[in-house]
Amino acid sequence: MPVYKVNIKWGKEKFSDVECNTDESPLVFKSALYSLSGVVPERMKIMVKGATIGDESWSNIKMLKNNMTMMMMGSASELPAEPVEKAQFIEDMSESEVNQASDYPPGIYNMGNTCYMAATLQCFRTVPELKERLQNSKGRFSRQAVVGSEGISAAITQLFEEMDSTSQPVMPLVMVKMLHMTIPRFAEKGEQGGFQQQDANECWTELMRMLSEFLPGEGSTTSETVRKSFIEQYFGGESATSLKCSEVETEAATESVERWTQLRCHINTEVRYMQLGLTMGLKENIEKTSPTLGRNAVYVKTSLVKRLPSYLTINFIRFFYKEKESINAKILKDVKFP
Repeated sequence: MPVYKVNIKWGKEKFSDVECNTDESPLVFKSALYSLSGVVPERMKIMVKGATIGDESWSNIKMLKNNMTMMMMGSASELPAEPVEKAQFIEDMSESEVNQASDYPPGIYNMGNTCYMAATLQCFRTVPELKERLQNSKGRFSRQAVVGSEGISAAITQLFEEMDSTSQPVMPLVMVKMLHMTIPRFAEKGEQGGFQQQDANECWTELMRMLSEFLPGEGSTTSETVRKSFIEQYFGGESATSLKCSEVETEAATESVERWTQLRCHINTEVRYMQLGLTMGLKENIEKTSPTLGRNAVYVKTSLVKRLPSYLTINFIRFFYKEKESINAKILKDVKFP
């Protein structure tokens, strides 16, 4: 079908020479009228010699010709209000404005192989309950620097306060000094005089231990026993374990409950997803003395998770010991996780 130039009569308004392409959907024609009138297609009704133009087809319109007049009915929508704040594009922003607008957490400067500590503290900072408990415990901090759990807790609190007050990276001077004083192995230096690289999971475990000593658990309205520390309450889980000797069927299995603050994800050639690595860690062989045999024997330890914490820590086991080379090797395999 051809293209026509038509006139549109809408109340007191008239639009002349509007292109009407009958090879396209009528909705395209209505969209063009929307740009002229502000009437949305859903509220628009167009009459041609007693027939109404639909949205899908022109089949009910028997005759169209150039310069013919169509009647349009419908009320225009109100124009959107002008924005209160002027739009600002990311290309025009400074680095600090981009960080603030994007809600990125402020960074922590690396003071020479201290990235392990920065990564650990950024993870802790995502726990609002921990930040709140540390703030509520400020009255317990001594005015002088105290090495140990109190000093570490005070240094973490101070660092979090600095990070909350800016979008720029912060210098963790007090935190690094307190960490080195409290846990001297993190202060070890190499031959060049710089700090040696450290394991982030070791730092996480040590800081968890320090916070566990300083922050007591909260009361509970449930029947569950109040936990001894804040860390155990929010990061601690429980597993029911069974230890069975694989060499003596008659030896009864030993049942127990273990408490933990992290699960291990084992990685091998078969593990592509975290779930499989976690499942592998729930069953393992260990060697211990068998009272029945009077010697060391292989036992199968099976664990079933009994209680999951509010915040689950998972340690990807990426290092293993190569006996021939006598070195620790890192597994670089990609493991997907939620």
